[in-house]
Amino acid sequence: MSKTAFKGSAVNLAGEFIKTGITAPDFTMVKGDLSTFKLSETKGKFIVLNIFPSLDTGVCATSVRKFNKLAANMNNTVVLAISKDLPFAQGRFCTTEGIENVIPLSDFRSPSDFDTKYGVLIADGPLCGLLARSVVVINPEGKIVYTELVPEITQEPDYESALAAIK
Repeated sequence: MSKTAFKGSAVNLAGEFIKTGITAPDFTMVKGDLSTFKLSETKGKFIVLNIFPSLDTGVCATSVRKFNKLAANMNNTVVLAISKDLPFAQGRFCTTEGIENVIPLSDFRSPSDFDTKYGVLIADGPLCGLLARSVVVINPEGKIVYTELVPEITQEPDYESALAAIK
């Protein structure tokens, strides 16, 4: 079982956090218009999965803003902002913040085929049921080339290392 922390207290995740070198498991999410999104729709591109608990927290909002700014300059790259927030809340945030280079996706439908496949479901603690802050980069061939499970959920991910995997 993988672990992270929230405000210094250990937090368990349901299963093992995904590893580099494997083929990224396909998953289904919900887009802002309530239509279905499948990871397989992005095949042939670099894909950055920016995974976080909720847009209603400062660090999560900051990560989406930063990836939005960085994604504007990346060729053949799609950035997916993934949380359990409802699609309506994600849409409102993106409209208010001018987010245009990131695709917000909701993993609110149960059972999820993402949170356990990627090992990011928080299993206990105050954020139980939400997604752990992490970043996964998938290459155009569908292989996972970078992962980061942020050791403290209240910290931002390592943007530079994630983007360095896109070469």
